[in-house]
Amino acid sequence: MPLIPKGLFNSGNSDYSLAAIELPPGSTLPETQAVMQNVSQKLQAHPAVSSVLATAYRVDYANLFINLLPRQERPVSRSEFEAEMRSVFAAVPGAKVSFRSQGVRGDRDLSLTLKSDNGETLTKVAKTLEQQMRQLPGFVEVTSSVAQVRPEILIQPNPARAADLGVSVADIARTASVALLGDSAANLARFNLPDRQIPIRVQVNSTARTDLDTLRQLRVEAQGNGNQRQLVPLSAVTEIRLGSNPAEIERVDRVRQVNLGANLQGVSLGQALGQVRALPALKSLPPDVTEQPAGDAEIMQEIFTRFATVLAISVLCIYAILVLLYNHFLYPLVILVAIPLSIGGALLALLLTQKELGLFALIGIVLLLALVTKNAILLVDFALVGMQQGMPQKQAVIESGLSRFRPIMMTSVSTVVGMIPIAIGVGAAGDTRSPMAVAVIGGFSTSTLLTLLVVPVLFTYVDNWAYHLQQWTKGNQNHPVTSDKP
Repeated sequence: MPLIPKGLFNSGNSDYSLAAIELPPGSTLPETQAVMQNVSQKLQAHPAVSSVLATAYRVDYANLFINLLPRQERPVSRSEFEAEMRSVFAAVPGAKVSFRSQGVRGDRDLSLTLKSDNGETLTKVAKTLEQQMRQLPGFVEVTSSVAQVRPEILIQPNPARAADLGVSVADIARTASVALLGDSAANLARFNLPDRQIPIRVQVNSTARTDLDTLRQLRVEAQGNGNQRQLVPLSAVTEIRLGSNPAEIERVDRVRQVNLGANLQGVSLGQALGQVRALPALKSLPPDVTEQPAGDAEIMQEIFTRFATVLAISVLCIYAILVLLYNHFLYPLVILVAIPLSIGGALLALLLTQKELGLFALIGIVLLLALVTKNAILLVDFALVGMQQGMPQKQAVIESGLSRFRPIMMTSVSTVVGMIPIAIGVGAAGDTRSPMAVAVIGGFSTSTLLTLLVVPVLFTYVDNWAYHLQQWTKGNQNHPVTSDKP
């Protein structure tokens, strides 16, 4: 079914939107507040926005809850509003502002996870994949956890020079730690109060801690002539420079992982997942790197994998009940023919309307199993009653079609008409439930029309087979097997 868009569910044209503000690691709270106010003012200036609530959960991270005007009052849909604001957010200096997914799990519409024990290879593959994902049409706000780095001051000892001066690595580490972080609690002086003691932490001034020249002039104790000790600058035994490292390293089951995500614009989740897996970076993964979907993509994959099992169990349960009611194994098969006729119609309706084959559409297909068998039961049951009353098979089948046509059409039309408001998305969250109604309308319509033609014809064949099978069984009973024994 490549032409039918696939996904978990469509959040539709809802009346709210979610966004997130990320600042570089090390940002201060006043900087975060300034960005929050700037972004809130830009959002409130949009004619589709009713109100904005901004909340900072960390010093360098904030969430935005955006209330939109009702659909009838705003000039654009939610997706169009987000597309317009992305260009505005791109101009915000010193921060990354992006919209959050309204799915079940994850901050992005599409989430992927790369895992490996080799951190260097994992980082290389993640960066390559991120660049290739940015080139795909419909992918916006592509992110990677490996791209989130934190600036650091790297102090690298020079082993040869430190050995000549008699400076150990422990002395270098202690000097840097006391200057930048302060002394340990056990060695701190304390300010005595009547009821408690307050530790006094001594460290280099905050502005000087980021000055490399100041750090290079820190003194570390070295071995002098004889037993005398002398102080040498830290730059004499180390190399001090600026660097960066990942802001955080994630591990699951002791395996390092990198998360990649992207929001989708005009592309379904299933289509996006297929495009990503067709990228060269994923098609030629190193042997020690594995990929698996995450977030909504993982849930969608699990649902589609298990749906076939659920469908098979449902059909078996229906067949078992019909066998008990009819006391026959063949006539229930005629009734079950209506099920594939309905599934084909449901998929055709989703194809024509381009609704996503997702969770709600699958619920509609399961709902069809109970609805469509009802029409076939009316035809088969009335034909069997007529034959039991002495009516010929052909006449019984014709009479069942004529007499049951009106109730079948009345119930089918009422069901289809009742589903139309849901199918066109009327009411709150109507766009989310729309695929379910479209699947029911398509499946019920084709099943109703084809059942009136297919079921009577198939019933005649099955009834003939049942009659011949009964005659063959009676013939074997009337001619018992002879024995050579006296």
